[in-house]
Amino acid sequence: MTNINDLLDLLDLQQKDKQDFVGKSYTVGSPNVFGGQVVAQALNAAYRTIANNRILHSMHAYFLEPGDLEVPIDYKVTVMRDGGSFSVRRVTALQNDTVIFILACSFHKDEPGYNHQTDLDREVPEPESLQSWTELLENFGTMLPGRLKSFLDIPRPVEFKPTYIANPMEHKDLPPRNAIWFKFKGDIPAHDLPIKQQLLSYVSDYNILGVTLNPHASELHWGNAQTASLDHSMWFFRDFEINDWLLYSLEAVSNSNARGFARGNIYTREGVLVASVAQEGMIRPKDKR
Repeated sequence: MTNINDLLDLLDLQQKDKQDFVGKSYTVGSPNVFGGQVVAQALNAAYRTIANNRILHSMHAYFLEPGDLEVPIDYKVTVMRDGGSFSVRRVTALQNDTVIFILACSFHKDEPGYNHQTDLDREVPEPESLQSWTELLENFGTMLPGRLKSFLDIPRPVEFKPTYIANPMEHKDLPPRNAIWFKFKGDIPAHDLPIKQQLLSYVSDYNILGVTLNPHASELHWGNAQTASLDHSMWFFRDFEINDWLLYSLEAVSNSNARGFARGNIYTREGVLVASVAQEGMIRPKDKR
């Protein structure tokens, strides 16, 4: 995948029955299916059973088994509730009759209310002043560790610009936070909010677990840790433009018992809070069992 149209094609599931859908997979550099892909595809399935124009406001998911990149994923939607203001759906993702993922998501009708948000608590550089993953690969590819170089070399429909880039040759602990600008590649036409939420959920699984490695970076890195997303939650607050840079502000909250917990806020360039994310993942040193 190289642009937003490739990603939209990946998220647009084939419909098998009224509440049954099937999707394909694309690698992001991992031997298993990318968690953000499964989340976004499950939301696509759920949204296609919503007929009353309600908008997603929250979702909670569990990753149960690693997904096989070569096997289609079946998404089965269960209608849990269609009330006066809210609709709830459950989505079960299967490969070869094995459940690999479950999602619960809630949709809300449009109605007025009070408005407040948590603002960014620090200054961040504008994306135009930063280097992207693509530029880092071009400028420093020969000096990067092989695993990191291979990861950055994978074509992606999203460009990332970290506000802080750690030197992989320096083995030192880092602050438990980071902020990353991201933008979809290609010509980006206007999209309805449901599509934008699916795109945002795809990106939300990037970078968030990595920030939990920061406090232990002097000895822990992707090459000597076994990592996997365990659960993933999102809350959507406001509409937003998809054709500009968005900022993913991340914080590692806790590491214990071979698990790391992180949360993040996604802002527009103007500082409008679009969504919040929380994830717990397995962070297991490979030499400790």
